[in-house]
Amino acid sequence: MFALRTIRKRQSALLFFALWLLFLAVSPAFAQMPSASVLDLDGRPADPFRMAGSKIVVLLFIRADCPVSNRYAPTIQELSARYASHAAFFLIYPVKSESSEQIRKHLVDYGYHLPAFRDPELTLARFSQVTITPEVAVFSSTRKLLYHGRIDDWYVEFTRARHAPTTHELIDSLDAAISGKALAVNSAPAVGCFIPGLP
Repeated sequence: MFALRTIRKRQSALLFFALWLLFLAVSPAFAQMPSASVLDLDGRPADPFRMAGSKIVVLLFIRADCPVSNRYAPTIQELSARYASHAAFFLIYPVKSESSEQIRKHLVDYGYHLPAFRDPELTLARFSQVTITPEVAVFSSTRKLLYHGRIDDWYVEFTRARHAPTTHELIDSLDAAISGKALAVNSAPAVGCFIPGLP
């Protein structure tokens, strides 16, 4: 009788554990949770989504040695200030070989005042479906990917830019997300420097 009770308790515990795993597997928050391989510039694990609280999350993938990324610095800073009350902007450096010291120098050189993180294992890059710098990913406060792609269409190709952009995908995606409307476009091809390690 004691052995039978023990077996039933173990079966109940196993069933509860299996149901818990099933819940985690289908839970949107769990399915969309990036791993803790994103680092701040002191080498500590970081979670920009948690830092953003209830705001829209904008991840801007850049690299210090990409001329296209660097030309977008004023635009990135202007938009981050304009949408500060609704969206949290984060700079993401996905190139493994870029050290924290190099990134700190890059931030100073281009006058950035945004939180910056390293993504050496490309966790956020894959999560955001990006392959180029500069490329942006816009997430809802529940971590749903709303838009990924170029900031605008300023660059026609790597060595050729328009006098001024004619479309503004990042602005359009932010305006739609803030107003709760569906986005007309949820991705657009970016022009810039490839992120090493991604297909």
